[in-house]
Amino acid sequence: MQPENHLLQKRVNLFDGVSIVAGAMIGSGIFIVSADIARNVGSPGWLMVVWLITGIITVIGALCYGELASMMPHVGGQYVYLKEAYHPLIGFLFGWTTFLVIQCGSIAAVAVAFAKFSGVLFPWIADKNILLHIGHLKISSTMVVAIAMISFLTWLNTRGIVTGKTVVNIFSSTKVIALLGFIAIGIFATKGLGSLQINKEVFWNASRIGPDNQIIPLAGFALVTAVGMALVGSLFSADAWYNVTYISGEVINPKKNVPLSLIFGTIIVSILYMIINFVYIKILPLSGSPDGANVLSRGIQYATDDRVATSAMSVVFGDYAAIIMAIFIMISTFGCNHGLIMAGPRVYYAMAKDGLFFKNVGSINKFGVPGFAIVIQGIWSVLLCLSGTYSNLLDYVIFAVLIFFTLTILAIFILRKKQPDVPRPYKAFGYPVIPAIYILTTTAIMIILLIYKPDYTFPGLVIVLLGIPVYYFWRKRFAGKEMSREQEGV
Repeated sequence: MQPENHLLQKRVNLFDGVSIVAGAMIGSGIFIVSADIARNVGSPGWLMVVWLITGIITVIGALCYGELASMMPHVGGQYVYLKEAYHPLIGFLFGWTTFLVIQCGSIAAVAVAFAKFSGVLFPWIADKNILLHIGHLKISSTMVVAIAMISFLTWLNTRGIVTGKTVVNIFSSTKVIALLGFIAIGIFATKGLGSLQINKEVFWNASRIGPDNQIIPLAGFALVTAVGMALVGSLFSADAWYNVTYISGEVINPKKNVPLSLIFGTIIVSILYMIINFVYIKILPLSGSPDGANVLSRGIQYATDDRVATSAMSVVFGDYAAIIMAIFIMISTFGCNHGLIMAGPRVYYAMAKDGLFFKNVGSINKFGVPGFAIVIQGIWSVLLCLSGTYSNLLDYVIFAVLIFFTLTILAIFILRKKQPDVPRPYKAFGYPVIPAIYILTTTAIMIILLIYKPDYTFPGLVIVLLGIPVYYFWRKRFAGKEMSREQEGV
């Protein structure tokens, strides 16, 4: 294991850590994906069950990661856990997929979401407003705003961890306060609508929307399958909570504060997500028609452009709802992207220190952060933005992300056998039962995706497996350099 670089600055405290977890989790997904979940499961009760399962899986994951974070409080987080538990190849495949798609693809997607919601306030920002046309490449004003956002936040994060964490704290706090405001408005300012009563009458009547919009009742294994597929959207809406482990080397008392950040952050956001979905079913009927004349007749299932939160707020604020929600989602996505851009480069930094990435990626700039790693992440994110492929790539790696989650939790069992004497200031809650439940649950979701969404799962596996020859290339390159140094020293 590489020794920590003492140029890194330990400036992140517990509040900062909780802000990083919450800020990375809260993006635009919570305001949108409930529409797709509603179409998959077709009942208010099962919509809430999907979000409950998501919260349980997320919190259990955080409880389990806490043990690994407390025994290996090193820069790179999950990359280090996988490397130590299995083999450097497994750690590399995680880092490879993280850089190639997961982190950079998420950054591109969140930046485009920011730009599109900015278009509600500034109509100049639109996909149809093409500013430059080079061959097959069309650069719209939306792309320009997204790229400007990535570039600015990339530059900002090269200025040091104190600057980075300050911005995270401001935006995470703003997001949580705004979500509480959204909840208060939804509960207290929407009495007498009747939507909740309508939803109570069909609370557990699960169904899905089939071809030609016919309603297909769900029960038994069909219902389990529908829930499994619906979890894809909600799990990604609650993703990135583990990003705080990447910066463990910059956390004050990381053996204590990283596990606590994971636990407190995931619990806070999971509770907020559950209450927000209750607000949705209080304000809007779950079932609706794509041809509905207003937000109530379209329901949660057919909210315009899946913007459920905007539809809910329009009941209170009318035409101003779109502007209010656009401002909030801009704040949310800006803060989310800042956290993603800050955390990801620590993984590439750890890989470079192990000789598995360009040497400069493992360098620390004068502000005490891996500046070069931050810059190359920004460049690749911009390229994905320009290519327009980030959305498809993120769909493809859903399966891969679940594999790495499962392997990381399984690492707890392996490391307790391999390294029983390593101090563990925090131990996984409910071991071995709770971690085993997590592994079984994620494995079941993966099996469902393999069977019912092969177009998404197999391309994701290909992306991961392409990293194998790249790993051996880097190992050979690194070994060759070490041999040259030895010869020069003779």
